[in-house]
Amino acid sequence: MSESETREPWRVGRYEFNSRLIIGSGKYESFEQNLECAEVSGAEMITVALRRVNFDAAKGPRLLDVISPDRFTILPNTAGCYTADDAITTARMGRELLETDLIKLEVIGDERTLFPDVPATLEAAQVLIDEGFTVLPYITDDPVACQRLAGMGCPAVMPLAAPIGSGMGIRNPANLRIILETVEVPVIVDAGVGTASDAAFALELGATALLMNTAIAHAKNPVAMARAMRLGVEAGRLAYESGRMPQRLYASASSPLDGIASY
Repeated sequence: MSESETREPWRVGRYEFNSRLIIGSGKYESFEQNLECAEVSGAEMITVALRRVNFDAAKGPRLLDVISPDRFTILPNTAGCYTADDAITTARMGRELLETDLIKLEVIGDERTLFPDVPATLEAAQVLIDEGFTVLPYITDDPVACQRLAGMGCPAVMPLAAPIGSGMGIRNPANLRIILETVEVPVIVDAGVGTASDAAFALELGATALLMNTAIAHAKNPVAMARAMRLGVEAGRLAYESGRMPQRLYASASSPLDGIASY
């Protein structure tokens, strides 16, 4: 299988991507470092926190002057919102500022863990879908919540792997497998990935794509980690498409036993 075959396009609503790695735009030392990591990672979509990014040139340097919407698909997000109303208002602001229907919906329910508020997320998602948004909801690894979000019209779901910024990797692969088996929209693993093996594991399980920020931005060498994450995602996807061998409890000889010479 050639490299081009491992980069089969995938879709979210009317948007199409080749890269299965999405990166964030926070915690980097500079906008320029963020751009270099984006380039090395191969990412085509970058998420931007609407409540934490400066959009006014009069107030200083702007991220989007470096991370150009002409070059990357910008995915605005509602990070920092703790109610459905706040998230809805922030999403509307993002559509006006960035002229996009895309929104990564985050409604936080717990300040310590940053776990999402599931009922509030469902409430906000329905309102935004009715208003024509392409809603990508950050949600717990709850199969029922993911099924409901997909059923109401979200073109993808974004279950967490572990708490945001924790770097713990996929804590509950069983739930992720159930989600992958029971929703018919892309599953984008979001939050908690720490290193390239976590990225590979997510894609090996069958996740459509992966979103990360802290794992790259807080690495000792962010640019090198961005490349490692790209390779991890590509390897994981290729392994998933190739189909792994069955797992066995006991050994199985690598060479066939038939025809072995006897003395």
